[in-house]
Formats: sequence, C-alpha cells, structure tokens
Amino acid sequence: MGGSTLQAERPYENTTPAAAQFDMNVDDTMVNVSELQKLGVNAADIAKLVEAGISTAGMVCKVPLKVLLAIKGFSEAKVEKIRSSARKLTGGTSHPFRTGTEVREQRKRCIKITTGAKTFDAILGGGVESGSITEAYGEFRTGKTQLSHTLAVTCQLGFDQGGGQGKCIYLDTEGNFRPERIEKIADRFGLDADATLDNIIVARAYASDQQCELLKPLAALIAEHGPFRMLIIDSIIALFRVDYSGRGELSERQQKLGQHLSALTRLAEDMNIAVFLVNQCTADPGAMSLFAPVVKPVGGNVLAHASCTRIHLKKGRENCRVAKVVDSPSMPEAEAQFAITDGGIADE
Repeated sequence: MGGSTLQAERPYENTTPAAAQFDMNVDDTMVNVSELQKLGVNAADIAKLVEAGISTAGMVCKVPLKVLLAIKGFSEAKVEKIRSSARKLTGGTSHPFRTGTEVREQRKRCIKITTGAKTFDAILGGGVESGSITEAYGEFRTGKTQLSHTLAVTCQLGFDQGGGQGKCIYLDTEGNFRPERIEKIADRFGLDADATLDNIIVARAYASDQQCELLKPLAALIAEHGPFRMLIIDSIIALFRVDYSGRGELSERQQKLGQHLSALTRLAEDMNIAVFLVNQCTADPGAMSLFAPVVKPVGGNVLAHASCTRIHLKKGRENCRVAKVVDSPSMPEAEAQFAITDGGIADE
C-alpha cells in the first residue's frame, strides 16, 4: 500500500473518538484456515475450504452446516472435526454467548469512515460503520455513486482524519466506476492519485451469479493483502432484477439475494470492514404524498432486514442533496443536507 496515500495530512478533522488507539486487526476469528493443519486437518481439505470462500477459522464456525457438507468429500464427521479444530483456534471467541461488557469491548473495534460531509457524518454517528452493512437508496442523480466514490477514497485516510487507514474493494455491477473521479476526490483530500487508485480493487460483474461468486475469494484477499476497510457494491440489486425479471421468479430471486446478503454480513463481521450497498428504488403506488412521488427501495424485506443502517438519498435544490437515516440500531431518524462537488461529497 502506498505510504503517501495513507499518511497524507489534510485539515479534515474527525469529531468522533479516534479508533487508532485500538488494534483493528486483533481478532482471533480472523486466524487463517491454513492454521488448521497444525491441528490435524489435511492440506487438501483446507484448500477446499478456501475454494469455497471460507478462509478464516471464524468463518468455519459461522457458515451454515449445509455449506460445509456441500464441499466435495466432506462428511458430517469430517465437518465436525474441522469445526472443533476451528473453535480451538478462535480461543472461544466464536462462542455464541457473551456478556454485554464483552460486546461493548468488541464494539470498540468499530471504525467510522467519513462520508466527506460533517453534517452527513453526524446523523450516522460519525460516518459509515465497519462490521455491518450500510445501504443507500434513492432515485437517479441523488448521489449514490458519488458517495460510493467518495467512500472509496476516505476509507484510506488516517484514523484522525475520519478514515480507516485501509484499502477498498469495489464491486461494480452497472459500469459506473470512474478512475478519473477518484483522482479528483483524492486531490481534495491531499492524497496521491496513483497510490489511491492502487488501493482500490475493482471487479466488474455482469450477472447475479457472478456477483455472488466474486465474494468467495474476498475473505482470503482481505486476510492476506489487507488492511481492507471498505467493500462497496454499486449496485446490490441491478443484476438480480435483470436475471429474475418474471413475477414467477421473485421467490427464487429473494432466496438468492438473501444468501448473498448473509455472506456479506459474515464478511463484514468477521473482517471488521464496512459494507456499503447502493440500492435502486421504485415508485410506491400505495403511498400518498402531496409534494412528490413516494419511492421505496427495491429488494423487499430480505434487503431491509440485512441492512443495519439504511439511508434514503433525495434531490434538493440545485446541487444540494438530502440524506435521511430511515433505519439504524443506534441513531434516530434524521436528515442532513450535503453537496456533490468536484471533490466528492461535501458540506453545502
């Protein structure tokens, strides 16, 4: 990772407590599955786990049993042996029951990544949170992709600047990623453009099944080539809407989407990265409004339940946009105005 990118100084002050005092990478659940070999698991079985997208001991403990049993050559007895070894490696951190104090200590690992606008950060409690899924939905030209590009840069800032001091993975499903946009945003924050782009890993998906497959190598990528602080998918639903367009396919679409979101949730929690999802919206004919058409996010309850924090982006006057927190476990409903500038998302 380019040192100039992560250490560049810029007068952007983060008003949230500095996360730098905590070692963000200390987590027993992130032990590489290769360590299982020391406990008697053979190398061939470990290779099969990695191929299935299971690259840490924590993931071995958390993935559904049927996922492990679906791996060729894995019997129930073998799976139990592997899981038992994984539990030993995690030192009990994967135990399902913890005290509230332990959860509070775990939450101290959480990183808040600035959106680029202090008013926007304020309604999010400091920024986009690591370890969970944040979803932003809205009509076209409301700033969804601009916010994505800004976060891809700000996650590389130092902790004291509101960043995560790490890299970004950008899954582009609509062909919207623009390196030249990243360059301008990097310049605003005083970062080297080339180093900033080198710290963004981009993958283009053209079908929903390919989008799902792209998640499999991510855990290994994050563990081996980190630190990564942000995973962006722009957008989460576009390819699913194309591949499952018939009314009779809705149930299958939601099932596949649910599995995809479950994998994203595990990835966010196990790797302590912020997962940021761009979502589309559609008109809500059942809702009434005197001033503007009412829209609702696509994806139904499956996506609504998976998203920890949900943001509705709306158009304002001229270049102004409005962000509204509509769902969050820790923050109340609130709105903030922001602007889209040459340097990305910023205060008005």
